[in-house]
Amino acid sequence: MVKRLFAGTLTLVVLALAVIVISVLRFDISREELAGKYATGASQFVTLPGGGSMHVRDEGNREGPALLLVHGSNASLHTWEPWVASLGDTYRIVSMDLPGHGLTGRIPGDDYSREGMTQSVHELTEILGIDRFAIAGNSMGGGVAALYALEHPAQVSALILVDAAGVPVPRNDDEVPLAFRIARMPVISNVMRYVLPRSLVEEGVRKVFVDQSKVTDEMVARYFDLSLHEGNRDATRIRFASYAGRDEEAFAARLGGIEMPTLVLWGDKDGLIPVSAAHEFKARIPQAELAIFENVGHVPMEEVPEESAAVVRDFLGRALAETSPSAGGMAAAGVMAEE
Repeated sequence: MVKRLFAGTLTLVVLALAVIVISVLRFDISREELAGKYATGASQFVTLPGGGSMHVRDEGNREGPALLLVHGSNASLHTWEPWVASLGDTYRIVSMDLPGHGLTGRIPGDDYSREGMTQSVHELTEILGIDRFAIAGNSMGGGVAALYALEHPAQVSALILVDAAGVPVPRNDDEVPLAFRIARMPVISNVMRYVLPRSLVEEGVRKVFVDQSKVTDEMVARYFDLSLHEGNRDATRIRFASYAGRDEEAFAARLGGIEMPTLVLWGDKDGLIPVSAAHEFKARIPQAELAIFENVGHVPMEEVPEESAAVVRDFLGRALAETSPSAGGMAAAGVMAEE
């Protein structure tokens, strides 16, 4: 009797564990399946010299000055859609899914370093025949944009750093999304290759916004789906593993070599890269203008799209006309500006 009871209990436990595992087990999804949902009419897939296929959108005013937009870690070109809508009347806007992200997915060679990402963006500009442009980057993409400006200054007319990576600043790990912390743990990150709760993705998305009403079910579903794009989880694990050897002090020491007009744009409640980093960028790039949005998090282009796009329009209008940079026009409602 006792043995039968024990066996029955064990069976129930095993079944319960199986249900739990199955509920969070996630297999890769093919590009073909995801493209039907997330590749719009403006989407194209560009083959890079190394063999990777990059998801790109080339939109806006094709006769206007070009603006390249580089997204952040575990995001996609969709993060820039509000700026495309606001600025596309004036600018030709090129956005892309970086290697290991979005619909681009894993690439041959598996180089997801800042240098590798920068090289991929450079290859894209050559394929599209764009030899002069402004470049904006958010978070990880801000570090890519800054490196691009350093490596290819003749191409870059203006630089926009949006809550950008690239300077060493103290961080509160409690504010970092759990998914990012897990990605830094070698053993557990391997498990996440196969197990990915949707709640973990949602927690990461919510962390970058102050205004939680901006986080929609559709947005969370997109982040979740694209994280499952074939190869993206492997690329994320490789990318985070490479961060351990990155010398941010050495990179930050190079920022003084940026000479083109620069805008540093930040949310003052950014918990992922604190606003102190904005001031550090400003100190290292003397000619930079600084615009800080009050009660805004890590992605101002999504959280306050109209206000942030207006600041960018004002900045680019002056920068591309080769006028003297100033903070005039940026002290709008909710925005603090300084030289």
